Amino acid sequence: MDHVIRAVTGEDWRRVKELRLAALRDPVAGIAFLDTYDSAAARQDEHWQERAAGSRGEAIVQQFVAERPDGGWDGSVTVLIERAGRTDALGAPTDVDQAHLVGVFVRPEQRGTGLARALFDAAIAFAHGLDEPEITRVRLYVHQDNRRAEAFYRKIGFTRSGRSVPVPGDGSSVERELVLGEHRPGGDR
Repeated sequence: MDHVIRAVTGEDWRRVKELRLAALRDPVAGIAFLDTYDSAAARQDEHWQERAAGSRGEAIVQQFVAERPDGGWDGSVTVLIERAGRTDALGAPTDVDQAHLVGVFVRPEQRGTGLARALFDAAIAFAHGLDEPEITRVRLYVHQDNRRAEAFYRKIGFTRSGRSVPVPGDGSSVERELVLGEHRPGGDR
């Protein structure tokens, strides 16, 4: 793999926007993201600048990307740090300090190459490397019909927690919570 996995900076906002729009054009975007292409494309530049800047106020947010030698981006994952005693990204109370992984995307031509695992290794290492808060749980949600994504998550150590939430605007579908068991950065790819 010739990619460099790195955290985005505020200066990367145009590429953050481009990659997100590419993700939302992917054939599985309807079950992989809660956002739509039209909604994202209509957002002002300030939205993308704030998104690329990451941490805002007390919130800790960090996006990681897989960058090719030519500077292009082939994938990303974002870490949201959710604090115990507060409300999580879905509006539910949080019992523990945890990392919530969102916005997972790898361009189709890079799937199955180990790139997603490298992105997850970086995101999880970031979460566990924080001095404060001490992260005791890493989780994500996956649509019930996104079998390929769930298979990947399970392969790298995530298991179903038993919790699920309804998909907004779709009363017949749920997103399942998966939590990380023992994760070994750089382990089996």
